[in-house]
Amino acid sequence: MFPELNNLLNITPDRVDQGKLTLLCDAKTDGSFLVHHFLSFYLKANCKVCFVALIQSFSHYNIVGQKLGVSLTTARERGQLVFFEGLKSSVDVFFRVKGEPHPLQFLREASAGNLRPLYEFVQEALRPEDNGEAAWRCPVLLVDDLSVLLSLGMGAVAVLDFIHYCRATVCWKLQGNIVALVHDSRDTEDEENDILLNGLSHQSHLILRAEGLATGFCKDVHGQGLGEALPMAWGAAAPLLLLHGV
Repeated sequence: MFPELNNLLNITPDRVDQGKLTLLCDAKTDGSFLVHHFLSFYLKANCKVCFVALIQSFSHYNIVGQKLGVSLTTARERGQLVFFEGLKSSVDVFFRVKGEPHPLQFLREASAGNLRPLYEFVQEALRPEDNGEAAWRCPVLLVDDLSVLLSLGMGAVAVLDFIHYCRATVCWKLQGNIVALVHDSRDTEDEENDILLNGLSHQSHLILRAEGLATGFCKDVHGQGLGEALPMAWGAAAPLLLLHGV
């Protein structure tokens, strides 16, 4: 984890905010370090985590997690972590019996419909225990990253609907948190990605934006601890934390 970032956000594994949607955004840099940070943070905070990983394999996240002091293998074995490996599942969906439910069912459809099967997967993964006893502090949905769904053929409106229903279940009903990464591709004039980014910005309670240095990479300057808190983001009411030079 990054202690400096936790200090800026005023959070610790012993003190976790609930009912929040945090948007991670990167521009001209790789913001995956923020995903690894929040994954390790919530596991250390004893939260139940549903991780929808659409970019990397389980082994990749597990190796990084071990460097940050957590074992994803152990967390998954004891039921704290539900890991959805999108890379593997995107292939498996084509070998399933037609009609059999799958979180990425839209990949087999002639026209991309909606993400209801993926929402139902999240809903089931974070469903409270039947005995009423809370084994974990609060549920957390982590998505890396939503931009991939656009690349797979889903429209921005469908992805925004998915997050809306996840917010209703995770943030409001279960009083948990959602953390999602989206790439800022404004330089490439990707209209669908812009719609997604702007829509999520207005729904989020907090936006963490990682940007590379305008002058390029410098080995003597890094983004750790170079956070700048800004009150507004793209007209949204959510506070923005800008990380330079990561």
